[in-house]
Amino acid sequence: MADTQQAETTADAAAGATADKRTGRRTDRLAKQIRAFADAHGGSAEGQLAHIGRGRTRIALVGGDGAWGNLVADSFDSAKDAATRAGITLQDDFDGDLAARVRTGRYEWSRMAGIQVGGPANT
Repeated sequence: MADTQQAETTADAAAGATADKRTGRRTDRLAKQIRAFADAHGGSAEGQLAHIGRGRTRIALVGGDGAWGNLVADSFDSAKDAATRAGITLQDDFDGDLAARVRTGRYEWSRMAGIQVGGPANT
C-alpha cells in the first residue's frame, strides 16, 4: 500500500516537473516574440496585460514607432515574466499616453469600416 502511494507521489512530481518545463519554454518563446517585436518597431515597446478568460492573458504591445500587436499567454504570471525578460515597460491601463501612441493604417481603418458599414469583406 505504501509503495502504491509513493509511486503515485513520484508520478505526480514528474508530471508537475514536465508541466513546469513546458510553461518555462512557452514563457521563453513569448519573451523572444516580445523582444523581436520591440526590435522591429523602434527598439522599444510598452505593453499592457489583460485577463481574457480561462486563465489566459493578453499582452497588448505598442512599439516605439506606434505599431501594435497582441500575444496571448497561458497565465498572468507567465505574461508578466515574459514581459520582464523582454525588458519592456508594462502599463496598468491601455488608455491615455499608451493608446495615443498607437498608429493605425489603411488596413485597420478599412477593417473597422468593413465590419460596421459594409466595407471590404472580413476575409
